[in-house]
Amino acid sequence: MTLIKSISGIRGTIGGQAGESLNPLDIVKFTSAYATLIRKTTTNKSNKLVVDRDARISGEMVKNIVCGTLMGMGFDVVNIGLASTPTTELAVTMEGACGGIILTASHTPRQWNALKLLNENGEFLNAEEDQEVLRIAAAEEFDFVAIDNLGSYRENNTYDDKHIEAVLALKLMDIEAIRNAKFKVAIDCVNSVGGVILPKLLERLGVEKVEKLYCDLIGDFLHNPKPLEKNLGDIMDLMAKGGYDVAFVVDPDVDRLAMICEDGKMYGEEYTLVTVADYVLKHTPGNTVSNLSSTRAFRDVTRKYGCEYNVSAVDEVNVVAKIRATNAVIGGEGNGGVIYPESHFGRDALVGIALFLSHLAHEGKTVSELRATYPSYFIVKNRINLPPETDVDAILAKVKEMYKDEEVNDIDGVKIDFSAKWVHLRKSNTEPIIRVYSETSTREAADKIGQKIIGIVYSLAK
Repeated sequence: MTLIKSISGIRGTIGGQAGESLNPLDIVKFTSAYATLIRKTTTNKSNKLVVDRDARISGEMVKNIVCGTLMGMGFDVVNIGLASTPTTELAVTMEGACGGIILTASHTPRQWNALKLLNENGEFLNAEEDQEVLRIAAAEEFDFVAIDNLGSYRENNTYDDKHIEAVLALKLMDIEAIRNAKFKVAIDCVNSVGGVILPKLLERLGVEKVEKLYCDLIGDFLHNPKPLEKNLGDIMDLMAKGGYDVAFVVDPDVDRLAMICEDGKMYGEEYTLVTVADYVLKHTPGNTVSNLSSTRAFRDVTRKYGCEYNVSAVDEVNVVAKIRATNAVIGGEGNGGVIYPESHFGRDALVGIALFLSHLAHEGKTVSELRATYPSYFIVKNRINLPPETDVDAILAKVKEMYKDEEVNDIDGVKIDFSAKWVHLRKSNTEPIIRVYSETSTREAADKIGQKIIGIVYSLAK
């Protein structure tokens, strides 16, 4: 059993002993700690907190505990039901709430669930706030209210429609062009909440035909829910048979977007953001942001329009902070996460789909032809497993020194930028491993430079 406490929230496997997994006792403790933090920090006087869940089997159980706990802490709960992460982020601000809790373990397998914690802006808590939640939980510094101060509970199942309306209202949306293109689209929503909201969105966009794969709200994922090529054989086979212009694949909470070309080949998750950015920058030039592990193609597209590209540490909260600091017009992460500030400051697959289809309709190309217009890079992802006693920070410092003559960024691990390639070493916050990302023009060359750095790390760890 596993319980992981990090900037990404409180996540763990269901069942097991208290303190070792995401069980009812720990759900109560962390929910109470979050409520205590919000009570201290919010400037909003509404007393409302929004709760949603994805379609995971454990979702109903976790939702009941979270909602009851928040009521016991004196908050009025607005349960928006089965909803995507970006839907909930929008719901927080639309409700004028003090914050929200998203019950989803994103792309992890069925036995996992998580509490993802939002502030009053519908954005994830920052690192300092997360640490304070953990401190309050560990010390059990929370007080439940007396009978006369219990919070209320109500359900509001209108936010899918409100989210779609917000997407349709974006200035760069061209619904007429999409409708005239008569797109035929396939979707794989891994039997979670995307199975409801994506068909609704595509219908409102005027897509001519939608083929649905794994769109039942049963939460029993029939393939690994991480939207990577190795997990998407069924929809890739469907596309290879012909008859569809593009396939969209989302993870269980619909903040990541992957695409498949009309010929059944992967578009490349790194290129979701690249393509959407191309469309946005063409019409509204401005600064862009992605994290250190994102493809160089995003930088190239930004500079094509004479705009400034900026990098952040890995994780959505860091990308959002950099977007705000640079007043960027678009940002995101290379895992298919599109953050479009015109909409809201969170990864949103619905926004990605809508802007991508607008772009595709304008270009008049097939999806594979569109993909071929962008610089071609390949990212290889590896990990280095180290003994528990390893001083990972010392190793990273030595690597940085070894490559001091190259362009080195150390805001999140160590990224070494060579003229035609890069390598990013990033340590885990929860275990003694180093994640190694490498990119260049061919997969073989990317793997070669990655393996070279991995060899150096192992030699330093001896």
